[in-house]
This record gives sequence, structure tokens and C-alpha cells, in this order.
Amino acid sequence: MTNRQIVVDALPKGTLTPDHFRLESAAMPVPQDGEVLLRTILMSIDAANRGWLNGATYRAAVNAGDVMPTYSICEVVESASPRFAAGDIVAAESVWADYVAIPARGVQKMPPVQPLTHLHSVYGIAGKTAFHGLLSVGRPLAGETIVVSAAAGSVGGYVGQIGKALGCRVVGIAGGPEKCAFVTDQLGFDACVDYRAEGLFKVLRAACSDGIDVYFDNVGGEILETTLNLMNERGRVVCCGAISQYESTNPTGPRNLPGIVVVKRLRMEGFIVMDFAHDDAKAARALQAWVQNGQIKVFEDVVEGLENAPDALIGLLNGDNTGKRMVRVGPDP
Repeated sequence: MTNRQIVVDALPKGTLTPDHFRLESAAMPVPQDGEVLLRTILMSIDAANRGWLNGATYRAAVNAGDVMPTYSICEVVESASPRFAAGDIVAAESVWADYVAIPARGVQKMPPVQPLTHLHSVYGIAGKTAFHGLLSVGRPLAGETIVVSAAAGSVGGYVGQIGKALGCRVVGIAGGPEKCAFVTDQLGFDACVDYRAEGLFKVLRAACSDGIDVYFDNVGGEILETTLNLMNERGRVVCCGAISQYESTNPTGPRNLPGIVVVKRLRMEGFIVMDFAHDDAKAARALQAWVQNGQIKVFEDVVEGLENAPDALIGLLNGDNTGKRMVRVGPDP
């Protein structure tokens, strides 16, 4: 029996294309002492995946010839560790492959959640990133104005819904009228601005007549620069990602730094979701309560088939998704 896997054939210089990956067959992995053999069910597709291909970040650089890394929900097929048994549903730092054998110490047993896709979306990386970034870094208060970019994406949609649950006014930034309508009509934002339209500054200023207290930034670049000009004094900027810069061969940053930070006494802080792992149980309780009482709606974008993972990532970078994107590799147990 062989194991399909997707390898990084060449590192991209600019725009990512399917030619940067290749699908190949490898021998079925065999778990050694202390390891588990996992069958991949769902793989998370995130903008950060593209950033990993640019060099070392908060994780080691991905090199040509490596199997593409990911975060996966898996089923334990075989265990050489007393911590897990066959049939357990787990989350793990994994790779784009049907099967993987990894040390059990890097695997986390998942609670019984249905559907399993929710373990990637609202109760997974997307929901936890939104919760920890907004509450622990942004620290909003009821009545304040929150702006979030990539508002129709996997993280931005939850940021806005959490902000509404906390009693804030929430304004999204998204690409195109359809996505803006989704953000207001389906996710319940107070307003959404199309960054592709002319006059972003004027339109965003009109939507935030009392200024911006918290900006949750997923894109960087020009949108970050524009938003900084509308921040209130003592505002907080949550730096989560910079999708507008990942494929640029000449990345640009806001031209109004550091002056505007000083004048307005702003706080800008970056974070990685793992920084707040000690509060994951708190996040899970809050997210479950908001889902149960209807304050958070869950939208997911599931692409079928391991072989389609490269196109799923490329599409995400182009803004094709609405909600949390993931790839289904295998069926639920």
C-alpha cells in the first residue's frame, strides 16, 4: 500500500502556481516506538501556508523537496504510544498526505464534536485565533468600534461576530460587493467596506464616524496604512497576518509609521495563536456558548481531495473562499 503526498517542487518567487507542487507516491509510514500512524481527514488551508514558503517565520523554513506542512484533523490508525488508541480523533502538525507517522507528544486528542469540520473552523485555528487576538490583544470594550480586514475569511468573520457578541460596533473590509453583502447580511456586521472600490479612506471614515478603537489586521500594506489614519487615541492594532504581502516581490509597509503610533499613542501587537494555548479551554467555552445561542454562525469552505490542496491554497490567496477553507482528504470515521 502506498501513501500519496504533495511535495514542494520549487519555492515560489512571487505568485504561487500549481507547478510549485507535485503529487507523488511514497511508502506507507510505519510508526516507531512512541509514535502514532494517522489517517488524514481534514487539512487546514491558511494564508500563513504561503508565508512559510518565503523562509523561516515562527516555524522552520519549508524547502524544495519537503512535503508541504499543514495542521490536520486525523484518525489514529495504529498507536505505538500508550497515550492514544486506534480510532481516536486527534489534531496534529502534519503534512499534505493521506497518512503520516509522527511522535505522539505532538498530537492532541480532540473532544467529541460534530461535524468534524468545526474542529478546524469555529473550535479550531480560525475561532481560537479570532478569540485570542481580539480579546487578549485588542481588548475591546462594549460600545467601541472594531474594524477587521479580510472580514469574509476564516478568522475575520469570527472576529466580527465575537465583537458583536461583546457589544461593539463592527465594520468589515472585504473584496467585492458580494462578500460585503455576506459580511453584513449573514455575519451581522454593522457595515462592510469594499477595499477594491475607489476612495477607501473616505468610505471607511464614513462607516466609522466615531473613529476606530480596535483594528484587527489580516492583510497589511495599504489597507493597514489607511486604517491607521482613522484610529482613535489609545487605539489597539491586532497584527494577525499580511496576506497582501505574501506574494509580493517588493513588499510594502505603512508609510505612516512610527509617527502616527506616537501621535495617537497606539499599541500595535503581533501574535501567533499558540501564544495563548493556555487559554484554549476558556476560548472553547465562550465559542460554544456563542454558537449555541446563535451569536456566532459557522461558515465553512470544504474542498474535496488531497490532489486539490494546491489549488485550494492558491484560491484562498486570491480571495475565493467564504469562511474557513479546508481540504477533505478522507471520510469521517
